[in-house]
Amino acid sequence: MYFTAEPAPNHRLPLYKTILCVTCALLLVLNGFSLYHNLQSLKGTNALLSQSARVADRLQYLNVLVLDAESSLRGYFISGSETYLGPSKTATTEIENEFNELQTLLAGSPTQLKNLGQLKTLIRRKMSMLQESIEVYKQGGLAEIVNISRVTDDRATMDEIRLQVVIMTREQNEALSSGSAAFYHEYQKAVLLGIGINALAILVLIMFYQLVRRSFQNRAAVEYALQNANDNLESTVSKRTEQLSVLSRHLISVNEVEKARLARELHDELGANLTSISMDLGAVTQQLAHTQPELAAQLRRAKATLLETVELKRRIVEDLRPSLLDNLGLCAAIESYCEDFTRMSSVRCETDVAINIDNREATLTIALFRIVQESLTNIMKYARAGMVSVTLKRNEHGLVLRVIDDGIGITEDALQKPMSHGLLGMRERALLLGGTLTVRQGPEGKGTCVEAVIPLPLTPEPEDIDADIEA
Repeated sequence: MYFTAEPAPNHRLPLYKTILCVTCALLLVLNGFSLYHNLQSLKGTNALLSQSARVADRLQYLNVLVLDAESSLRGYFISGSETYLGPSKTATTEIENEFNELQTLLAGSPTQLKNLGQLKTLIRRKMSMLQESIEVYKQGGLAEIVNISRVTDDRATMDEIRLQVVIMTREQNEALSSGSAAFYHEYQKAVLLGIGINALAILVLIMFYQLVRRSFQNRAAVEYALQNANDNLESTVSKRTEQLSVLSRHLISVNEVEKARLARELHDELGANLTSISMDLGAVTQQLAHTQPELAAQLRRAKATLLETVELKRRIVEDLRPSLLDNLGLCAAIESYCEDFTRMSSVRCETDVAINIDNREATLTIALFRIVQESLTNIMKYARAGMVSVTLKRNEHGLVLRVIDDGIGITEDALQKPMSHGLLGMRERALLLGGTLTVRQGPEGKGTCVEAVIPLPLTPEPEDIDADIEA
């Protein structure tokens, strides 16, 4: 599997999706402005309605004040008691206050202000006439008031006041109706516009939803295809890895077979030939020792070289296939190799391998020996250790082989290197036997520990077999 440190490309949202999103946002903003405008219109209409009601109330109250003043005056004329003049005395002040309130309420309507001016004139004239009637009554009595009533028409003045109040009330109602009609017209327009905007926004949202759903479906399809591809790739890699592992184990087995065959040929044929040459050289040397001593000395040097060649042949044969492994078993072969390792590297090597293993298990014995051989070779090359411990024990899980050193240890990167053929070879040898091989730090975090666990069923010891037979 390959990984990359390059940053992922910066993918942007497609332009049409961005336009749809912006359009939907603008429509919602426009709808908000329309709603705000509609609320402001409603607020203005409510204010106009409230103003119209207040104007109508003020006008009616003016009419009531004038009528109260006139009624109080009649009671005074009939009874002669000034207690009836209370409303007349306070009416003028209250009427002026009402005029000021109406002046403020009708400030925005020139027509109504003109009508208010006329109403002021009529009411003030009426109030003036009432005051004059009081003075006349005080000087001439009720008879003078009756005479004046016959000449003047107070009812016409009151009718004019009522008419003016009715006119102003009607105009105020008309203004209110006009404002309400305008508001409802604007409201209908706003409602239709809001419905249109909402419909368009819903349409845009549906389009955007379709795009998002399609994008999600495409992504799901791509993820599904990628998952299938990953599954197929994992299956292919697993199958290929298994094939390579099987091939590796086969090559290891073939390699050991070829080494054994080559060791036998070197030991038998080459050994026999070298022995024959040595015997011939010895015989010729004895014959020439007295007649030609120089040739005899030269033959002795040749024989010494031949003996070195025989020793080289022996080392080659031992490396290819240790003879002790076939003759004395795995334990003797490991102990002999560890002694040779100590002699060549000056590194003290302790062994604890005193267990019984059937020599007929050739694949098992050669695999364990090769693991020890490769481990000691690595220690001699890289570990810079001062002591090595090789143990081979049996437990409930099978055989446990440990090679522990106190050197500089091995890093995780070195364990993961693809070119660590020695470690890979040891693992494959353990897998060939159905076992496992682990490489970790040694005791107390120092050095390295190579541990191979090979499943091997327990076999009864010879004493146990004899006891069973006797039983």
